[in-house]
Amino acid sequence: MLKGDLKWKIPLIIVCVLFCAWYLAVNSINLGLDLQGGLHLVLKVETDTVIVNELVQVKDYLSREFKKQRIPFDAMSVEADGILKITAASAEELQKISEYVAEEFPRFEKKGILGSGTVLNLSMKAKEVESWKETAIQQALRTIRNRIDEFGVSEPMIQRQGKSRIIVELPGVKDLQRAIDLLGKTAELRFQLVKDIAATQEELLKRHDGKVPSGYTILLSAPDANSSGRQGAYLVEKEARVTGADLQDARVSKDELNMPAVSFEFNHDGARTFGKLTEENIGTPLAIVLDGTVQSAPTIQSRITSRGQITGNFTSEEATDLAIVLRAGALPAPVKILENISVGPSLGEDSIAAGKNAIMLGGLFVIIFMLLYYKVSGLIADLALLFNFLFIMGVLAYFRATLTLPGLAGIALTVGMAVDANVLIYERIKEELRKGKTLRSAVEKGFSRAHLTILDANLTTLIAAIVLFQFGTGPVKGFAVTLSIGIFSTLFTALILSKVIFDLVLQSGTVKRLSI
Repeated sequence: MLKGDLKWKIPLIIVCVLFCAWYLAVNSINLGLDLQGGLHLVLKVETDTVIVNELVQVKDYLSREFKKQRIPFDAMSVEADGILKITAASAEELQKISEYVAEEFPRFEKKGILGSGTVLNLSMKAKEVESWKETAIQQALRTIRNRIDEFGVSEPMIQRQGKSRIIVELPGVKDLQRAIDLLGKTAELRFQLVKDIAATQEELLKRHDGKVPSGYTILLSAPDANSSGRQGAYLVEKEARVTGADLQDARVSKDELNMPAVSFEFNHDGARTFGKLTEENIGTPLAIVLDGTVQSAPTIQSRITSRGQITGNFTSEEATDLAIVLRAGALPAPVKILENISVGPSLGEDSIAAGKNAIMLGGLFVIIFMLLYYKVSGLIADLALLFNFLFIMGVLAYFRATLTLPGLAGIALTVGMAVDANVLIYERIKEELRKGKTLRSAVEKGFSRAHLTILDANLTTLIAAIVLFQFGTGPVKGFAVTLSIGIFSTLFTALILSKVIFDLVLQSGTVKRLSI
């Protein structure tokens, strides 16, 4: 008949053992980048580009509005340092421009009036700049996460670092270059009407008196563009009536020549806009532009609403990746790869083998030491140690946590901490036995007096682990996670499981002398 707290402790232990054993059987533990190989990238989002692009949009808008309202100006340009420069013929005209901009664009501020009062420099206010950059980073994080999810990587790590950097870890990725291309591609899709086409940019400029007409820009075709047989230079409208933001879906398909292509479908607003665009421009070539390069420029034959197709000598893999980035959305700004570390699977296997050997050898030496020094009581400590390991792995499996090489180090450290707790208890028991206490009394006193010391030691270690998890990066977090789980498991096995085993042995009445 079970007495006292054994009535709830034994069922609790059984539940914990079954729980951990079950999840170890049904859930595999995910291995981190350093154990199974993969890719580690540090990306920098070029947020300054977002500001420049916004200034270009404002410049184009002001140019149109000034012409509509007959506000004269000589020139308007966007400088690389984020300055919108407006030149007027006189100081009076510049004053009108300044008043108009102040009313229509309160988020801008004057940086100075130069050139005898005829040149106005404008820039976005500091708070606006920070807001735009922050939005760009958040959008980049979402887009990268969506692309990785579509790519099918198990347990990726995507984390912001500082103001403009993003850390990406892709464990288990085999085709490293494909993954890099997938993440680094801006994937800005635009549909722009074509005014003229030539074999070269020089020929195109010659047709238009050596300069690009207002409201237009020149784009070059992809090296292998073949959908309409047109290659070379395209004079297209600068403004895109429809963009990738209007897409609802994109899938791999086949073109008329049975080559890989990407079919897309517009959302409701995009379908309406595209239908109007194609209806009003039948007979006009429409350039499908991806990241500033013309993929194809078919001639509009009829009104098109919801669907279209992008062709361009794609391989099956390229078409798949293009569909992925179009579904995930365009990056708000280009990204630059600052750090690219690839870990081969063979190195990961070596790390696993080294980690296993370290844990097994460390555990074996501890087990032997406890048996030799504490005899039968050491056997109880060794049994608790095995359960400790089971609990750690079971909890990792339950949370689908990722096990890294530092995580293995955390498990190895837990082995030492678990034994240390048992050593404290056993030394207290030995002290009580030397005082002439009975066996049951010595065990009770030993556990109760070591209790606070063990809690204190593990609590301080837990605080350190929490700090490491909060402020550390991937590998450090892996160490902190396994260490934290190990601390709770150690407290459970040392203070509850070991005590239950001692109580069961003492309640049996067969033990008169403790081997310790």
